[in-house]
Amino acid sequence: MTLYLPETNCLLQSEVSLAPFTSLRVGGTAQWYVAPKNSEQLQETLQWAQQEQLPITFLGAGSNLLISDRGLSGIVISARYFRNLDINEEAATITASAGMPLATVAWKAAKRGWSGLEWAVGIPGTVGGSVVMNAGAHGACMSETLTQVVVATDNGNLETLTPEALAFRYRTSNLQNHPRWVMEATFQLQPSYSPEKITTKTRANLNQRRHSQPYDKPSCGSVFRNPQEQAAGWLIEQTGLKGYQVGGAQVAHRHANFILNQGQATAQDIYNVIQHVQEKVEQQWSVFLRPEVKLLGEFSN
Repeated sequence: MTLYLPETNCLLQSEVSLAPFTSLRVGGTAQWYVAPKNSEQLQETLQWAQQEQLPITFLGAGSNLLISDRGLSGIVISARYFRNLDINEEAATITASAGMPLATVAWKAAKRGWSGLEWAVGIPGTVGGSVVMNAGAHGACMSETLTQVVVATDNGNLETLTPEALAFRYRTSNLQNHPRWVMEATFQLQPSYSPEKITTKTRANLNQRRHSQPYDKPSCGSVFRNPQEQAAGWLIEQTGLKGYQVGGAQVAHRHANFILNQGQATAQDIYNVIQHVQEKVEQQWSVFLRPEVKLLGEFSN
């Protein structure tokens, strides 16, 4: 079933499979799916969802999500068309739309000799999702270079927020718990470097991730947040869980904080591996591993 919203002719589709839109390649269908092409279509979509009293889920690259096999009720809004970049050469700032890959922004900065996003080149997500979860790597994170964020509220209104208003902490922000969705983010970079130096550092960070993390099978990146005591991957490895498998879901041999879709895995398979890892690590180390991946929909325990 398809539906066109009257003011902007925005196309809504029902019962769309979400698996192709996630890096794990699993998940059921969306009750409604839409990919607005501009802010007017987004605003009308949000107003329609509010009128119909439908829950709203925003979808970027789908790289940090595990969506239930049962799918999602309500409306799933894709940010795939929101990929604009505004680069201010004098101020050394980059403003990027929510759907822009974060790695693209990192390379744009590096090639100008602007420091501040060298760590982000290996992050597989979009700007919007990276802001929401305060993504980070190599000892740095989003909140360190962010100067402002434009968000949409559930009725389609736009608000400009400072980083202080987002209450950033390790791998989280208050955007995870409030009905607001990132539209664009502005980064302040440091321009007093040569392009060769920053490009070399950026490429080294990317190579390090490629050599230490598995990229040959679908995954969602790091599954668990690192507890203060020790890295999650180390705890999982020392518990002897590398290679542990349920159905088509397996704890990676190369990096134990990754769960791979070995082919034909279901979301429930992956969820079962997550629960098993949490149980065994807590039994051996008295540490409960909190998921970094966002779980959406209903799963069976």
